[in-house]
Amino acid sequence: MTDAELSQYEWQLWVEGFGEEGQRRLKGASVLVSRCGGVGSNVALQLAAAGVGRIVLAHAGDLKPSDLNRQILMSSAGLGRSRVEQAAERLRAINPLITVETVAENIDVDNADRLVTRVDVVAGCAPLFEERLLLNEAAVRHGKPLVDCAMYELDVQLTTVIPGKTACLACLIPQKPPAWKRRFPVFGAVAGVVGCMGAMEIIKVIAGFGETLQNQLLVGDLRTMEFSKVNVKRRADCAVCAMR
Repeated sequence: MTDAELSQYEWQLWVEGFGEEGQRRLKGASVLVSRCGGVGSNVALQLAAAGVGRIVLAHAGDLKPSDLNRQILMSSAGLGRSRVEQAAERLRAINPLITVETVAENIDVDNADRLVTRVDVVAGCAPLFEERLLLNEAAVRHGKPLVDCAMYELDVQLTTVIPGKTACLACLIPQKPPAWKRRFPVFGAVAGVVGCMGAMEIIKVIAGFGETLQNQLLVGDLRTMEFSKVNVKRRADCAVCAMR
C-alpha cells in the first residue's frame, strides 16, 4: 500500500474486520460490471471509490436523453457519445489509483465466457433476463462469484452466487419469464439503492469480512421501505449448477 492509498482510503480502513488487509485485497481484485446503466453506474462508482484495483465495464450503445434520470456517471453534455467510455472517464477522474477497462458490448452467448474469465468477481446489473442468466452460467462455469443486482419500479432484489457452494441464479429463475416485456419503469434513486448494496456485497466478498447473501435473496419494497431475506436452496435438477 502506498502513502497515497493509505491516505485516500483512511476512513474505510477503520471499519472493523476490514483494515489494511481488506484494502490490499480490493487493490488486487478485478470486477466485471455488466451494464453501467442505473444500477451498474452505482455499483461501479462505489467500487472505484473503495479502491477495487481493476474494473471492467461492459455496455453497448450511446447516451440518450431517457438515460439521464439514473445513469449517474454521465451527463447531458455526453448525449450521443458512448455510455461506457463516459462512465470510464468519470471513474478514472474519481479515482486515478485504479484501472478502468471498457468493452462496448452487452453480454451475449459469444462474449460471456471471454469477459467473465478476465476478472475475479462479476456484478450482474443488466435489465434483461437473458443477459443475467448468461452471466450466471458463465460465472458458475468458471467458478467466479456473482452478485446479481436487480430492480423494477420500486422493488429491489440482491443475491450472491458462490459457484460450487450456493444456489445459482438459475435455481431461482430457470428461464426468462414468458410474460416479461422490455418496459422498465425506474427512478434513479431505486437503482442507486440496489447498486450501492450490490457494491457493498462485492466488497465483502473480495475482502472476506461480514456476512454475504449466500443462499439468500434480499428483497425490498421502497414504497413501504420493507426489506426481508428469503432462503434459497440449490435445485437438484438445475441445468447450470447441479453438477458442481
